[in-house]
Amino acid sequence: MKKLLGEARRNELLLLLKQSDAPLTGTDLSKIVGVSRQVIVGDMTLLKARNEPIIATSQGYVYFENSNSGPLYERQIACIHSPEDAKDELYTLVDAGVLVKNVTIEHPVYGDLTASIQVSNRHEVDLFLQKVNETGASFLSELTGGIHLHLIVATEPSILDRAIVAMSEKGYIAND
Repeated sequence: MKKLLGEARRNELLLLLKQSDAPLTGTDLSKIVGVSRQVIVGDMTLLKARNEPIIATSQGYVYFENSNSGPLYERQIACIHSPEDAKDELYTLVDAGVLVKNVTIEHPVYGDLTASIQVSNRHEVDLFLQKVNETGASFLSELTGGIHLHLIVATEPSILDRAIVAMSEKGYIAND
């Protein structure tokens, strides 16, 4: 493909994200529009600055439109577990029917650190954990002895309640 410039490229990127059913990596997008991955990162920053609902996940970029006709409910939950329990924790949450939007820790120097997770099913959890393993990255919760917050999202408050009960039953809720 011919190299796209500036605004034409960003419009093409927006179109690609809106049409995709799966996350698109910066590398994939760079090949499609004929620029470096670093240019894509800059383009995504500019698009986000224009309030486009683009989310960078461990699987790639996603255009997040709430296609649900009803409201979404969110709740932040305090969790604690070892790194070895991360898969079971995430499976527990998505099996209950929630989207795990992000993770937050309180760092003694930097304050609150939040990272996007954006997983809502076991396949997405597996892709997220595969990326963690491939990169050798640590979980943020390893900086805080396993204590962390998750922002969970669902279409009904009862789904959030069900997720919290399941987490509590497994001992993953902090101060439980």
